[in-house]
Amino acid sequence: MRFFATTILLTLFALPAPVWAGDDAAPATEHEFIGAGGCKICHKAEAKGDQYGKWLASAHAKAYETLATDKAKEIAAAKKLGDNPQAIDECLSCHVTGHGAKAELLGTKYDITEGVGCESCHGAGGDYKKKSVMEDRTASVAAGLTMPDAKTCTGCHNDKSPTFTEFDFDKMVAKIAHPNPEKAAAGK
Repeated sequence: MRFFATTILLTLFALPAPVWAGDDAAPATEHEFIGAGGCKICHKAEAKGDQYGKWLASAHAKAYETLATDKAKEIAAAKKLGDNPQAIDECLSCHVTGHGAKAELLGTKYDITEGVGCESCHGAGGDYKKKSVMEDRTASVAAGLTMPDAKTCTGCHNDKSPTFTEFDFDKMVAKIAHPNPEKAAAGK
């Protein structure tokens, strides 16, 4: 039971909180961010689902880039946040993986321009990136891997976001699904 409780706590507190997430926001991670390239090594093969390719083609991968658009600048100005959304905490907290993490946790491969990368949803990968850890679900969760749920998504996709309209978790998670067909076939 103690192990189960520890695993739940690690899962709940693995992600940095968006600026507008409120008092119940999770504290920042203590694991090192490795960037999407660190995940790509194992998650780009078509036979395994090409999770990296699916992310790369998604709006999440372009989240930081979106902040440079005229529309983003208009929104930031209207909210009196400033004129450069790519430098505003309220924008970066949801448009960039690891925003607000301690500088020493932003590894050498970390790149702000990746936008909302793998680690925004799955937790900073520095301690679970090794294949030997990833092959053991219990060990990977203990090392910081999180399995996102509706609460993970609504940390950013909520009515406190200046561009929020609505968020249907089931619809959106299906849109960004990136399962590993080999694991699905094996029942894992």
